[in-house]
Amino acid sequence: MLTSLQNPLVKQIRRLHRAKGRREAGQFLLEGTHLLQEACAVGQPLDVVCCTEGWCDREPELWGRLGAIAARLELVSPEVLAAMATTVTPDGVIALAPRDPVRFGLGDAETDPAEPAALEPFRVGLLLETVQDPGNLGTIIRAAAATGVDRLWVSADSVDLDHPKVLRATAGQWFRVPCGVCSDSLALVDQAKAAGVTVLATTSLEVAGAMSYWEADLRGPVLLLLGNEGAGLSPALMAAADGRVSIPLASGVESLNVAIAAALLLYEGVRQRQTTQPD
Repeated sequence: MLTSLQNPLVKQIRRLHRAKGRREAGQFLLEGTHLLQEACAVGQPLDVVCCTEGWCDREPELWGRLGAIAARLELVSPEVLAAMATTVTPDGVIALAPRDPVRFGLGDAETDPAEPAALEPFRVGLLLETVQDPGNLGTIIRAAAATGVDRLWVSADSVDLDHPKVLRATAGQWFRVPCGVCSDSLALVDQAKAAGVTVLATTSLEVAGAMSYWEADLRGPVLLLLGNEGAGLSPALMAAADGRVSIPLASGVESLNVAIAAALLLYEGVRQRQTTQPD
């Protein structure tokens, strides 16, 4: 059992708390029982799994499943586990996993660009520009999984897809949505339009030409653009879209949380696909 806070593994895992450490190591963290259950369900490779004896006693079946996919298993003291984790009260298990740019598109923008040949057909896609809050991104990914989104991109200046808080906010659904970093959002929009995908930008009702989200055709193929929590979409990306979609608000209300806006748009698309047929 590992009991020393000076153990090299503790230091290795703590470096993954930061974006720079994750990029340099090519690894990210999975914390908590639920995320590890989902990792097993999809066959996510794991480099190291660390847990306390108490957790192992509570979850013997999951411990056995983790042993089948992890390269290394370690029992650690509660103090060591706490030093490894990013949460204040970890539930007893943490894992180190390899970043996989092929499967999840989690490479740096410089090494994982949205090349024209890499754009595969999709019915519903999301492109998020400069989304900074990890809770928002995680909630959007969770909603995307629930509504069957085929592909999700974030701009290179957004919060990391594998930020620990993003992973926790997805409630395990991070594994269910193919996600990637887009180094050139305008190029991706052009590729989508060339492939016959309708590109819709989210905006406010005050903008000329904007239609309410229940008036827009969201059946697909469609790429929805959502912007920064405070500033919204950049003018360049807004101008590149085929149309502008808004969510009506009561008088005096300026905006919605970006994650709520995304969920409303995605579920309206589900409703339209279930109740109408394409022309």
